[in-house]
Amino acid sequence: MSWTVAKSWTSVTPQKGFRHFRLILQGGKGQSRWVELEAVLDASVRLRIHWNELKNQELWTSGWQQLPPDE
Repeated sequence: MSWTVAKSWTSVTPQKGFRHFRLILQGGKGQSRWVELEAVLDASVRLRIHWNELKNQELWTSGWQQLPPDE
């Protein structure tokens, strides 16, 4: 069975100054799954995140969500 991950993500809070990320890599198996995300506005900003953290909707949402006007 294949493991599919959304291609774009929005962080609830800024991560290294950015909120919108795209999927670059994914790996691991079972409880060791991880993804590597790249900031949309700066490709030099990359995050490797455990899959369980990415699934937490209090931290991340799939897709690029509209940000509040004050951000």
